[in-house]
Formats: sequence, structure tokens, C-alpha cells
Amino acid sequence: MKAPPEPMTDPSISPVATAPEAASTERSAAFAVLPGFGVIEVAGLDAASFLQGQLSSDVGALAEGRAQYSSVNSPKGRMLANFVLGRTGPDRFAIVLAADLASTIAKRLGLYVLRAKASVRDVSPERAVIGIAGATAVRVLSDLLGHLAPAPFGCVEAHALLAIALPDGRFLLLAPQASLPDLEQRLVSAAERVDASRFDRLAIEAGVPLVTAATTDQFVPQTANWEVLGGVAFDKGCYTGQEIIARTQYLGRLKERLQRFHSPVPTAAGARLYSPAFGEQACGTVVNVAPADDGFDLLAVVQTDAIGGDRLALDAPGGQLLTRQPLPYALPVASGAPRERLR
Repeated sequence: MKAPPEPMTDPSISPVATAPEAASTERSAAFAVLPGFGVIEVAGLDAASFLQGQLSSDVGALAEGRAQYSSVNSPKGRMLANFVLGRTGPDRFAIVLAADLASTIAKRLGLYVLRAKASVRDVSPERAVIGIAGATAVRVLSDLLGHLAPAPFGCVEAHALLAIALPDGRFLLLAPQASLPDLEQRLVSAAERVDASRFDRLAIEAGVPLVTAATTDQFVPQTANWEVLGGVAFDKGCYTGQEIIARTQYLGRLKERLQRFHSPVPTAAGARLYSPAFGEQACGTVVNVAPADDGFDLLAVVQTDAIGGDRLALDAPGGQLLTRQPLPYALPVASGAPRERLR
């Protein structure tokens, strides 16, 4: 099977490896407990084949000790959740997703297990998720794990900890909830403790969306740039929603894309955007928001016909105008067209 694409190998994608917000700290690394993330574990002899028929990525090509972006979709091809999928053993997987969707997605996947030798468990109450970033994050993690931290899209398990390296320079560390106080004490000696919103902002800077309860079942993966980030395999065969996702890729013009913006006023996931080109009709939806020094940074899925001109308004026609910011990767202009950077 063809291996899934890894965005770090694409020269058009600039990693956020130095994590500017975190790397500016005195210790050159920062960590935060991330209550906005949950964890689902899938295990059993048929775990890989079961997930292959449910997820958008090529699970069969995922080697042990590796991770990839993926999603679970509705029959209409819309993302019910997107996440990081790590293969932690021959027949064992960890899914790191929005906490407010973990229980729902675990139950949904469980409905499709049927006779497969696989179990699906929402282990969020048992597993804490910690974000680590910054220039010395690799050293901090290596000390915790007892050997070198994983390379991008790698995962390492040691001492009851699971570290997953994201391709933009962030790390996710999964740990038993019971050990969290001791772990935080160890981390605080080597890295600055920061608020989870700092890590939300790093994800926004990297252009990596997270579907939450506020935006579930709204976006075909490509409209959230999920195929650009490697979260969709188009040559893996059937999975739930595959027909519509494939049709979107190969037929017609994609009418929406994820873009990055700045707002001087607060907003929230699910808020609507408006443009003079669309009148009273909303033309976009906020996906993620994080505080910035002089306002708020956000990711939003927006009609491509409304992107130009910096006339997008928040919440209502004539509302607060947003400033578009560049993404750190290239977007396809149209199906079959060469890739170029959209600014």
C-alpha cells in the first residue's frame, strides 16, 4: 500500500518547529495540560482493518510507532471529527481528538465493530493530554521518555507515557491522569507552564483545524484543508463517506477552503462570517479561535469567492472586519490545477 503523505516532506509547508510563542520563554520550551483533547483507544487483532473501513487515512499503511492525521466522516462525507491517529502497537491505536466529541465518536465507531475482533474505548477520563513545544522540547521529552523523542509523525511509548510528534513542531504527550501532578512537577523544572490557549494558537499558526462539537458534521475534509495536511488517502478503497469525498476531489470546483484570520474582538467556533459578495447570506464558519497579543487569531472555512478583498465580517453583514493572514502551506487553486500559494 502507498504510504500516506507527510506534510513535513513538502517544501511548500513551513514547519513551526521553533514554536515562537513557546520558544520565547526563558527555558525555550513550554507545556500545557490540554483539557480540550480526549483519547480513544482501539485495540484487537482486527483493529487495523476495522479502522481502515471507517477512517479517511490509509490505516493499513501506518507502521507501528507512526502517526497520521485522519478523520471519521458521515455518509454525506462531512467530518464528524478529525484527529491524530497513532499506531502504538501491532494491533493497538490511539486517537487524539476534541474532548467534547470523544464519547460520541467512540460510541459511533463501536456500532460498526460488529464481528470484528476489535474494541473501542473512550479513555479520556484515564488519560491526560499535555502539549509541549519550543526549541528545547525534544530534549525535555527525551529526558522524560529515557530516549530520543519521536521524529515528525512518530510516536514513542515509554514509562506509561505516549509522545506523538506533529509535523509543525508541536508534541502531544499522553499520560495517566493519576500521574499528572508528579509529571507536571517534572516538567516545570525544564519548561514553562502556560495556558492551553497558547497551544491552540500554535495550531492556528500551523493551519491545522480541530473539529469540535460546535462544528461537527459541517465540513467535507477538503474544505478544511485536510487532504493538504495528509489526512485523506484517495487510493485506499472504501470507507464511510468515501464516495462524496472522492467526488469532491475529482469533480468540479471546491467552493470553500480553510483560511487563517485575525480579529480584534472575541469570537467562538461556529460563528458565521459575511461578505458583501454574499449579502445577507453567511459565507463562512469559524472553526477554531485563540487569544493573540492584540486580539484573536482564528481558522475559518470560507467560500473561496469571498476570500479576496479583506471584506469578511464577523457575526453579521457590516460586522467587525477580519484581517486575513497567510497559511504556512500551499493550497490547490482548483481541481487538477497546479498548486500555488494563496495570500
